[in-house]
Parts: sequence; structure tokens; C-alpha cells
Amino acid sequence: MSVVTLPDGSRREFPQPTTIAAIAASIGPGLARAALAGRVDGKLVDTSFVVERDAEIAIVTDKDPAGVEILRHSTAHLLAHAVKELYPEAQVTIGPVIDNGFYYDFAFQRGFTAEDLDRIEARMHEIAKRDLRVERSVMPRDQAAEFFRRQGEEYKAQIIEAIPQGEDISLYRQGEFVDLCRGPHVPTTAKLKAFKLTKVAGAYWRGDSRNEMLARIYGTAWPSKDLLDINWRKPRSVTIARWVAVSIYSTCRKRRRAWCFGTNAAGVCTNWSKVT
Repeated sequence: MSVVTLPDGSRREFPQPTTIAAIAASIGPGLARAALAGRVDGKLVDTSFVVERDAEIAIVTDKDPAGVEILRHSTAHLLAHAVKELYPEAQVTIGPVIDNGFYYDFAFQRGFTAEDLDRIEARMHEIAKRDLRVERSVMPRDQAAEFFRRQGEEYKAQIIEAIPQGEDISLYRQGEFVDLCRGPHVPTTAKLKAFKLTKVAGAYWRGDSRNEMLARIYGTAWPSKDLLDINWRKPRSVTIARWVAVSIYSTCRKRRRAWCFGTNAAGVCTNWSKVT
């Protein structure tokens, strides 16, 4: 039996090992629907995490800053999933959370256009509506590297090979898409409803100008459509600037003459550098 202590100091007893999702459901159906993750003795975990001992437990929702960050991180995975469905030849690299949003870097020879971003965003909404379970698994380091290499994901394999020998690697699957990540993530893609792809830029693999240039897609995500509308307003001037930024990025990438290392809020480059 385990005793769970909730943030208000109340305690609940569970005779068997219990998931965070089940603990949330025992408190109430509303909390069960809102649960994005949990905290076990202060550590963030997935709702599928099994509690097997006495612990302090909190249910993380989108009212919690950590919950918003999880939404954004999971939306970055959703972006990568959509890109792989639409452009299977693209390789995925990294996709972290940043202020008010996220980005994901892709190795994609022709780069992305403004029209591509609209198409990718539409596919993201389509995947979210499939209500795919997001499931965590663990693999030994070398097996995980080989798993991604067999899929043609050389960059993921390189990331894993930089991890110390003998460590286990956590992977997250949603449908047919699998990504490398320590998590946690939302329990299902249906939790991801309010997001917008904002611009495309460039970045060198591992931040080294001697390496390949990658295509970086930026986005923003929020707990609700209302918050998205408040925090992401797109007047016509920004729409045009976004198109110009993508066009310049695509042209310079093809010619390898210059690269953008900084943009303003509208997505227009303000810091160009020659590429050798």
C-alpha cells in the first residue's frame, strides 16, 4: 500500500501501484481530464508514471507554468511528426521549448517555403485530432542509436552516441512517429489545440558553421485558443514579413551565400553573415 500526500496536505491510500492518471481520476473527473503530467516528490513525470511508494503528489495542468511548457514541448514533437508525414526525406534533429513557444530543426535539402508552413500547421491539427496516445519507452543507448540509424535519422543517432555509454534512453511514440526525449509529455495529442507556426530561419548543426545548415521552424503554443489569439496577433505586415523571411532564407540556402543569425519580432533578418 502507498500513501499519497496532495498539495493541500490531504492523504489518499492506494492498495496497489497507481498511475498519476488514476490518482487524478480519484480526486475528480475534471482534474482527470485536465491532467497533463504529475509531480512525484517534486519531479515532473508523465501521467502514465506508476507510483509504488509513499510520495508527495501534484497533478500538473495547463494552469501550472510547467504544464504550459509541457504543452509547448509536445507541440514541438507534433511539428516533427507532421513534417515527417509530409516530407519523409527530412531528418529530425532537436526541438526544445523557448520563451512563449518552441522550435524544431530539420535537415531538409530544399528548405521550407511559406506555403509549406501552412501545410505543416494544417497537418499538425489533423494529427492532434487523431487523439493519439503519447507513450514512453526505454532502450539501451546503443540499441536506441541503431534504432534511429535504421530509420535514416543520422542526427538522432549522433545525439544518442554523445550520451555516456551504458545509460538508458527514453523515447516517445505517438502513432507511427517516435522521437528521442527525456519528457514528460502530454498523454494524448488531443491535448494540443492552440498553436501557430510563426517563421522559418536557419541554424548550423550543433551551432558550428563548419557543419550542415538546418531549417529551423519556430512556433508558439498556448493552453487555449483565446490565449493564443491574445499573444499571437498576425497583422498583414507580419504576414508579409514572414513570407519575405522565408523567401530570403530559401534563396540564400540554395546559393549558400549568406545566412541569418538573428531576426526581429516579425521574422525579418537583422544579422546576416557570409557563408564560406
